Amino acid sequence: MRTLVIATVATVALVPVSPVTASSTGFDPRIVTFGETRQQIQNTPVLERPNRPLHVYGNTVRRRHYRGSSKSAN
Repeated sequence: MRTLVIATVATVALVPVSPVTASSTGFDPRIVTFGETRQQIQNTPVLERPNRPLHVYGNTVRRRHYRGSSKSAN
C-alpha cells in the first residue's frame, strides 16, 4: 500500500501541467478588490466583467446571458 501511495505521488509530481491563466478562463480569483481595480470593475458593464468567487449575482447574469437562457419579461 505504501508503495502505491509513493508511486502515485511521484507520478502526479512528474506529470507536466499546462498553466491556466485567469484571462484564458474569464475568471478573476480576487473576491474583494480595492482602489483602482475596484473602480475599473465598477465602471465595466456587468456582462463584460470577469467571473469572481462569491459574486453570485454577476456570475449568474453573465452565465445566463452567454448561454442564452434569460427570459424576456413582456
